[in-house]
Amino acid sequence: MQGRIVKGIAGFYYVDTEDGIFECRAKGIFRNQKVKPLVGDLVELEVLSQEEKEGSVISILPRKSELIRPAVANVDQALVIFALSRPTPNLPLLDRFLIMMKQKAIPTIICFNKSDMVSEEEREHFRQIYRDCGSKLLFISAKKGEGTDAVRDCLRGHMTTVAGPSGVGKSTLINHLVPEAEMETGKISEKADRGKHTTRHSELFRLEKDSYILDTPGFTALEPEAMEKEELRFCFPEFDPYEGSCKFQGCIHDREPGCAVKEAVEDGKISKERYESYISFFRELKERERRRYS
Repeated sequence: MQGRIVKGIAGFYYVDTEDGIFECRAKGIFRNQKVKPLVGDLVELEVLSQEEKEGSVISILPRKSELIRPAVANVDQALVIFALSRPTPNLPLLDRFLIMMKQKAIPTIICFNKSDMVSEEEREHFRQIYRDCGSKLLFISAKKGEGTDAVRDCLRGHMTTVAGPSGVGKSTLINHLVPEAEMETGKISEKADRGKHTTRHSELFRLEKDSYILDTPGFTALEPEAMEKEELRFCFPEFDPYEGSCKFQGCIHDREPGCAVKEAVEDGKISKERYESYISFFRELKERERRRYS
């Protein structure tokens, strides 16, 4: 039987199949091969008890993608949620997430929630900052159900990781999109949580056929993978039209004279906030490099 891992806790893997969710252990062969099943994996399982819905994961099908933080497989897009108010958006954190997804070549949708709590002028402010970042922008109110149909349309046919800091309305949105999510969580936990599992975990919910959303913990601990500081500029799509137009070849858009990117910032063609985020992270990478070689 084949299925998809929707949750993993303390060595148990919960596999969504046509016959329901099976609680499985993984065969020892995975430990020997130093391979660990991940949430999102398509797997083959051996049924041990149809009645008790128990089985063993015997093989992992080839992965389309793999993320390390969070550790999930086969994600083909990301939905990152920030509130426009209470709490106000942490833009450097959002930019880190965009960099991380760009490194993995995973398209990202930026969803600004609680848009009903701010003015149109404030919404336009954030729209202008991210207008050319390469991500689709959505402005919604999950609590009121406003804009959630647009979110559902974006998720259809995809395996989407949903991420965002605490307090932004992520759970409200997930429960709106998947009303049975809380019920399903309780059903799985009844078997999985035996008084010893307290760690937060990634969990996959079926939105509809071939459409899954993955709720991921640990968002504030985001750390893009190692890269050379010279590579960072390629993670900012709004710089692309100006690459090759700078005075110096290989310009890193920091302190070089005749920089087309800096001129575009001054002319309002690239948002000042995104450029400042680039410079901040660039100097962070530069400092890491200095410590590495000192």
